[in-house]
Amino acid sequence: MTDRVALVTGGSSGIGERTAARLHEAGFTTYAVARRVERMKALADAGVTTFAMDVTDDSSMTAGVERVLADHGRVDVLVNNAGYGSYGAVETVPIDEARRQFEVNLFGLARLTQLVTPGMRECGSGRIVNVGSVGGKFYEPLGAWYHATKFAVEGFSDSLRLELAPYGIRVVIVEPGPIRTEWNELARAHLVASSAGTAYERQAEAVRARMESGDGPMMSGPDVVGRTIVRAATARRPRTRCPVGRGARSVVTARRLLPDRALDLVIGRLYS
Repeated sequence: MTDRVALVTGGSSGIGERTAARLHEAGFTTYAVARRVERMKALADAGVTTFAMDVTDDSSMTAGVERVLADHGRVDVLVNNAGYGSYGAVETVPIDEARRQFEVNLFGLARLTQLVTPGMRECGSGRIVNVGSVGGKFYEPLGAWYHATKFAVEGFSDSLRLELAPYGIRVVIVEPGPIRTEWNELARAHLVASSAGTAYERQAEAVRARMESGDGPMMSGPDVVGRTIVRAATARRPRTRCPVGRGARSVVTARRLLPDRALDLVIGRLYS
């Protein structure tokens, strides 16, 4: 395993940090990248190579992949983990913010996939692990832009899986449920800020309260996702999608079994 090379985005905290640590422990030569390099000191001290990368900047992504290829000549596993949640009413969230949500959560993921695919194809092997969300299966009021990106990651990953299968490249989508990271706090803050003084302020407070109430026993730690990603990176025949964390499978099952009107009723009551 020591000659296998992994690149993990969003490595400065939460799922990305734990994934990079777990891959390193599993014997991968591991690179963790993020905008906040100073937040990755513990990973660097543990032996993970860290450097800055901005997944909204093409030159940053290109230079980063070229650096890994110059060091080792290959990327065996790409973990597309970088992302954030932009919450607020469709009416009031500026369209530039909506575009940024897609740039980070979808287009950065897609561009890095483009950059590593040629080398994987030439080697006849590789793993691309896209960190989606159960938010790509269900929906919430005032979460349209975030959920749109995660629904998009689902469709992107499914098509990509078929596209790359003839070349020995496996594509896995990981679907975390509620995970105890700074994501939830930042999403709540953006929701409140984007809704202040608008017709949606009262509704936003209900959604914020619901999100905050889930920030506790129902949440799993990020390490459970890191372990799942290591399995996806090492299994001979990895599962195509992996719901992970408390409640993740229940959400996926509810989406599959309940008609839209019934699910609308359930979600509406949760966020009222």
